[in-house]
Amino acid sequence: MTAAAICHTIQDMIGRTQIIGVLCAIGAAVLYGFSFLFSRQWAQLVSGFTLLSWRFLFAFAAMTILAVLKVLPIRWRQLWSRQLLPLLLLAFFHPILYFLGEFFGIALTTASESGTIISIIPIVTLLLSARLLKEPPTKAQAVGVCLSVAGVVGIVLARGSAASFHLLGYVLLLGAVLAYSLFSVISRKLADFTSVEKTYVMAAVGALGFTLCAAVEHLAAGTFVSFITLPFLDLNFLLGELYLGVGCSVVGFIMSNFAISSIGPGRAASFAGLTTIISVLAGVLLLAEPFSLLQGVATVAVIAGVYLANRTAADRS
Repeated sequence: MTAAAICHTIQDMIGRTQIIGVLCAIGAAVLYGFSFLFSRQWAQLVSGFTLLSWRFLFAFAAMTILAVLKVLPIRWRQLWSRQLLPLLLLAFFHPILYFLGEFFGIALTTASESGTIISIIPIVTLLLSARLLKEPPTKAQAVGVCLSVAGVVGIVLARGSAASFHLLGYVLLLGAVLAYSLFSVISRKLADFTSVEKTYVMAAVGALGFTLCAAVEHLAAGTFVSFITLPFLDLNFLLGELYLGVGCSVVGFIMSNFAISSIGPGRAASFAGLTTIISVLAGVLLLAEPFSLLQGVATVAVIAGVYLANRTAADRS
């Protein structure tokens, strides 16, 4: 095989990997978008720690079973023989810090405030990628990400523009934004680990951390038995947590990690706006929620922004 043929083969492989990465980013956005239906349904009935605990317990259990059955490839010997600190740091930022900041931040602020602050994740991720990974965005990427974020803000504000002026809530939400962006950067750097291996450690740390918090919470309230029996006594809760755990925290996280590794944190984060669109459309179609003209225009802006952010490297200047 000539050098030109080898180069052509490598380019084809890179191209296919990037296409798969884009499809994974879209798939993860769709899964996360529908997750709000389940989270919203149970957020007023059980504590956040209860939701997160069972979500990651199911995720960890599912991945462990599939790994033992050799459905999911996890290199156990290589995994434990390497330094685990970077992987634990990855899981510390997401899911631990991200979900803690998001959960308590949302509780202290209005929906429009929390949605607007969380929407800047792609911009922060783009800036950190340029600074820490030396991966500066193209002009198309920068414009596309900003347009997508503006679209998300438009969708959120169309639901209401009330303000809480709760400083701690803002700090927690900004902490969640920073945590997710740092997670994206670290995931990109951990090239020696597969997306499945990263996700497995994330599920394990999430299950341990949130279950400890939930256990302390329920022991103090005298409701520990109710906590450990809840998914086995309520079918709707079980199905919802299986979707969040297996669908979002296993399939979604694997897709997200692969997308970050293959197309980069900045481009992968640009698809976050699609999550908001899916969430809104799910509410309109399944819950008969209203859909305004402003939301329609903002949705077009999000899609246009995602397209611009993912144009080929030929646009780099």
